[in-house]
Amino acid sequence: MSGVEVITFGCRLNTYESEVMRAEAEKAGLNNAILVNTCAVTGEAVRQARQAIRRVRRDNPHARIIVTGCAAQTEKETFADMAEVDAVLGNEEKLKSASYRALPDFGVSAEEKLRVNDIMSVRQTAPQMVKHIDGHVRAFIQVQNGCDHRCTFCIIPYGRGNSRSVPMGAVVDQARKLVESGYREIVLTGVDATSYGADLPGEPTLGLLAKTLLKQVPDIRRLRLSSIDSIEADMHLLDLIADEARFMPHLHLSLQHGDDMILKRMKRRHSSADALAFVNDVRRLRPDMSFGADMIAGFPTESEEMFANAMRLAEEANIAHLHVFPYSPRPGTPAARMPQLDRALVKERAARLRATGHQLHQSHLDGMVGTQQWLLVENNGLAHTENFTLVAAVGLAPRSFVQAVITGHNGKHLDMQLTAADAA
Repeated sequence: MSGVEVITFGCRLNTYESEVMRAEAEKAGLNNAILVNTCAVTGEAVRQARQAIRRVRRDNPHARIIVTGCAAQTEKETFADMAEVDAVLGNEEKLKSASYRALPDFGVSAEEKLRVNDIMSVRQTAPQMVKHIDGHVRAFIQVQNGCDHRCTFCIIPYGRGNSRSVPMGAVVDQARKLVESGYREIVLTGVDATSYGADLPGEPTLGLLAKTLLKQVPDIRRLRLSSIDSIEADMHLLDLIADEARFMPHLHLSLQHGDDMILKRMKRRHSSADALAFVNDVRRLRPDMSFGADMIAGFPTESEEMFANAMRLAEEANIAHLHVFPYSPRPGTPAARMPQLDRALVKERAARLRATGHQLHQSHLDGMVGTQQWLLVENNGLAHTENFTLVAAVGLAPRSFVQAVITGHNGKHLDMQLTAADAA
C-alpha cells in the first residue's frame, strides 16, 4: 500500500481526530502506514482493536502499523508487546505531525516503540482544523476533550485527561471552513461536551457556543450535539431547543442506569427523577424531540429490582435509540473492585434491556409513519430525519436534502415517498 490509512474505533470524537491524524501524518511525510485509533470504553472494544491489528498485519505485511487512541493511552504495554505493532502513540501525541516525524526505525525494542506521555499533564486542547470528514456527510467538530468526573466504571478520563475546552472563536472558524467545503450539518463532539467552557475566560456554556455558532455561521442548516449529560444542560441550550429550528430535535443522553442506588455507586450526579424530569421538560419545549441514551446492564451489586428500575426508566422516558452495554470491568476503576455479577447474568440482562430498546424503537418508527420529514441523504443509501431516524434513500445524491412523506418501515428504517428536493 501507499499513503496513510486510518482505522477508527469508538466515538465521534475519535472519528474527528482520525482526520486530524491522517493530515498530520501526511504532513510529516509518513507513507505505507496504517494508523489504528482505538477505544477503551469496554474490554470488548480493546479486544476488537487487537483483533483488527492482527488482521491488518496479515493483509499488509510490509506496512507500518501505528496504534493510538484511548486504549493505547490506558494499556500502552498491551499494544507495545504485540509483534504486529511498530509504534504506540498517546492521545496527545497522535494529533501532532512531530510525533510521526520522530518515530524510530521499525523493528526496535518495545520501549522505543512507545510515545505515550502523561495525559493528566495536558491542560489545553489546541483547535484542530479539518476540511473533510472521510465517508461522512455530517461534519464533526471537537469542542472539548477529557473529563473531570470520575464515574466508578469509566476508564476514559485516564485515556483523555482532565476537561479542557476549545476556544469559541476557533470552533466558529472550523465550522465556517466545513460549511465552505460543502457540509450543511455540524455535530459538536466532546468527551464530556456539556462541561464545555468551565476552563475558558467568562466560562461560556455549550448552549451559548451553539447559539453563537448558528448566529455567526448562518449557512449551517443543521446543528447537533453528541452525547450530553442532562444534569449540566444550561438555559441557552434549552432556549435553542425551544426556539431554533436549525437545532435538531434529537439528544443522546448519558443515563447509564435507572436505579438511584446504582447511580450513586456509579458516582453519577443525577437521579432517575432528574433524568425523567429533563426528558419531560424538553418534550414540552419541543414535542418532536427524540432521545437516545447509553445504559449499562449488570453493574456490580445490581439486583433484579434495581435492573427493573433501569428498564422502567427507559420505558418512561420513551428512549427511541437505546444503546446497551453489558457491564465490563475496566482494570484500575473502583467498580472493578466491587462485588461482580456472574457474566452469564450480565449478558442475560443486557439482552433483556436491548429487547426493551427494540420495542421502544419499533414504537418510535410506528409514530413516524404518515409524517412529513426533511432528510439529509448519506453515502450508504440511507438518510436521517431531523430527529435522527434512518430512512431508506437508495439512488439519491449524498449530502442532498429531500422532503418526503414517511409511508412505513421495515423494523430497522423508515420508507418514504419524495415530495420535494433541495440540493443546497
